[in-house]
Amino acid sequence: MTGRGSRLAGLAMMAGGAASNQTGAAIGAHAFGLIGPSGVVAVRQLVAASVLLPVVRPNLRRFTWAQWWPTILLGVVFVSMNLTLYTAIDRIGLGLAVTLEFLGPLAVALAGSRSRLDLLCAAGAGVGVYVLVLPSGASDWTGIGCGLVAACCWASYILLNRLLGRRLPGLQATAAATTVAAVLTLPIVIMLVVQGRMTPLALVYGLAAGLMASVVPYAIDLLALRRVPTAYFGVVMSVHPVFAALAGLILLGQVLALHEWIGIAVVVAVNVVAVRQNAGRGGATGSLDGQ
Repeated sequence: MTGRGSRLAGLAMMAGGAASNQTGAAIGAHAFGLIGPSGVVAVRQLVAASVLLPVVRPNLRRFTWAQWWPTILLGVVFVSMNLTLYTAIDRIGLGLAVTLEFLGPLAVALAGSRSRLDLLCAAGAGVGVYVLVLPSGASDWTGIGCGLVAACCWASYILLNRLLGRRLPGLQATAAATTVAAVLTLPIVIMLVVQGRMTPLALVYGLAAGLMASVVPYAIDLLALRRVPTAYFGVVMSVHPVFAALAGLILLGQVLALHEWIGIAVVVAVNVVAVRQNAGRGGATGSLDGQ
C-alpha cells in the first residue's frame, strides 16, 4: 500500500472508530432507565479492564510509588470523566455533552500560548459554547456543569498520560489505570446485582457500550496512529462532537436546534485550528481510550 493509500486507510479507520465510540455511548444511554449512568459506567470499566489487563499484562507488583500514584490518579480521572459525561448525556443529550467535553483537550492545546490565533481560538470556543447552550432560565445547569467537569477531567487525563508515558512503557499505564477504575466502580455493579436491577438487557447494553465505546475505538486508534501523522490524528479526533450529535439523532431521537448545530460547528472548527496550530507541541487532543 502506498503512503497516500495508507493514510487514507488510517483516516477511514479513525472515522470508523469515532462512529463506534459515539454509537457505543448512545447504546449505553438506552440502559440509563435500567441501571442509571453510574451503572453503565461501571460495566464499561469492567469490560475495558477485562480486555486490557490480560492483553497488556502489566507487572503491577514491580510498580514503584512514582509510577503508582499517577496511575491511581488516572484511574480516578477515568471514573470521574465517564460519570460526569454520562450524567451530562442523560440530562442534555449526547451531542451537547460530548461537545462540552471537548473543551478539555482544547484548553490543553491552548494552555500557555500567547499567539493571536490561539487567543482567537479560545474566544471562538467561548462563543461556540454560548451559542450551543444559549443560557436561560430553562437551561439544565446540572447537565452543562457535568459536561464542563468532564472537560476538566479529560484535560487532567491528557496531562497524566504525558507523565505516565515517561514512567511506564507501552500500554501498562492505561491497563493499570483501567483496572483501578474497574475496582473503584465494582461496588456499583454489586449493588445493582443485589437490588436485582442488573437485568440481562441492562448487561447487554453495558457490554455493548464497553466494547464499542472503549475497546474497539482504542484498538483502532493504535492501528491508525501507525498510518496517520499525529497532526491529522488530532484533526479527525476533533470531529467527534459531530459523530456524537448524529448518533444522538439516529439512535436516541435527540433532535438538535439550529443554534446547537452552529455551536457544535464552531467548537469543532476552533478545535481543528488549535490542533493544527499546536501540532508541534504534541499531545494536543489526547486519545479517547479513557472515555
